[in-house]
Amino acid sequence: MCTTNHILYWYKRRDRAIIPRFVTDRTQAQAYSSRLKLTCELPMPQASDHATSASTGAIRHVLRSPSLFTREALAGVLTALALIPEVISFSVIAGVDPKVSLIASVVLCLAMSVLGGRPAMVTAAAGSVALVIGPMVHQHGVGYILPAVILAGIIQILFGLGGMARLMRFIPQAVMTGFVNALGILIFFAQVPHFWSKQPLILGLFVLTLLIVLWAPRYIKAIPAPLIAIVVLTLFTVTTGQLLPTVGDEGSMSGGLPGFTALLVPLNLNTLQIIWPCALSIAFVGLLESLLTAKLVDDLTQTPSSKARESAGLGIANILAGLYGGIAGCAMIGQTIVNVEMGKGRSRISTLAAGVVLLLLVTVLSEVMAKIPMAVLAGVMVIVAAKTFSWHSLRPAELKRNPWPETLVMLVTVAATVGTSNLAIGVLAGRGAMALIPRRLRSGPSATSGKPSPDREK
Repeated sequence: MCTTNHILYWYKRRDRAIIPRFVTDRTQAQAYSSRLKLTCELPMPQASDHATSASTGAIRHVLRSPSLFTREALAGVLTALALIPEVISFSVIAGVDPKVSLIASVVLCLAMSVLGGRPAMVTAAAGSVALVIGPMVHQHGVGYILPAVILAGIIQILFGLGGMARLMRFIPQAVMTGFVNALGILIFFAQVPHFWSKQPLILGLFVLTLLIVLWAPRYIKAIPAPLIAIVVLTLFTVTTGQLLPTVGDEGSMSGGLPGFTALLVPLNLNTLQIIWPCALSIAFVGLLESLLTAKLVDDLTQTPSSKARESAGLGIANILAGLYGGIAGCAMIGQTIVNVEMGKGRSRISTLAAGVVLLLLVTVLSEVMAKIPMAVLAGVMVIVAAKTFSWHSLRPAELKRNPWPETLVMLVTVAATVGTSNLAIGVLAGRGAMALIPRRLRSGPSATSGKPSPDREK
């Protein structure tokens, strides 16, 4: 028999096993974990309760510390600035007004900062959802967005309440690695048009942004380096009168708040036939990307989250966003990396600050926001792409150590994601590739797909 009253304080998950924190050698850890599994079964914590209490404790801790509160607020400012160009571009893909999608992103960000199950994760109008909703809008018109988004939100709420989010535990680690690497590639190539130019000034601003973001943290630690780059280089271009592509060139930046969206289509069977395929796609693509991002942030921060709460919260947030005429949203992994890695955001305060700052930028400070050079934002996002990509997975020693099926699954996931620009399709392709590989060829803990990993969250 074993006593497990304080097991949460002494053990953590590493390589799909529960091992003591004091074990640092990989061989010792694997040996100990194997022996541990033979001697006793360790109870897993109740994720929703643990995640909720931990989140509440983190907020109280941040509010009591001026330095931590400042860090979280600045992370939110940086995240809001990183959201703007992406949301605008996704609006164009979906065929909706950029201003409306920005307001919907405000609603999503604020709602998920309270309702979401993963603190510090950023949710807004996303490209994967735009790709799904775009064909319906182009074929039938924007009037069908509202009922489609509401139906998608209801599906996501039911998904969360039914506890189906725990199925994410069955996604192999190789697929997760491919997902992250593909995302880094997509983020990078999305920025190329903004800095690859014959104008030396545009390329110069891009290079200066990279240098500031990489070197400023050595001397200035209180303010995020990307925020320094954006403010300094924007002031430079404005004061010198340089004519460069700016955020204002991407879409309308007029101030003010839009009203609620009226229902423009009848609620009948014909409407249902039009919206239900799109609604299902929105629901599952959004859930997949959000839950994968939550799992990634769990690993980055070594903290648990409630996937069921995240699913239900996303459904409610999407319904609220739909009422403002915006497309549905999901987790923005690039902006989440900006918040967590570059801004060091760890609590709900960072995402709440991002929503508030984005609201101010869209309404009161829309003229200021419109003057930010796109080359500067592109430089920030290129750094994000580099930080997102798992360079460790490409090291010769790592490739030699991992079984070849893992490498193959990772490459399939990357190829499918980059080829379709759809993260959900890439993940499904990688999971399908893993299923086609004979079980006898799989070895290693991360290649196992027949059993769920013992996640700390449900």
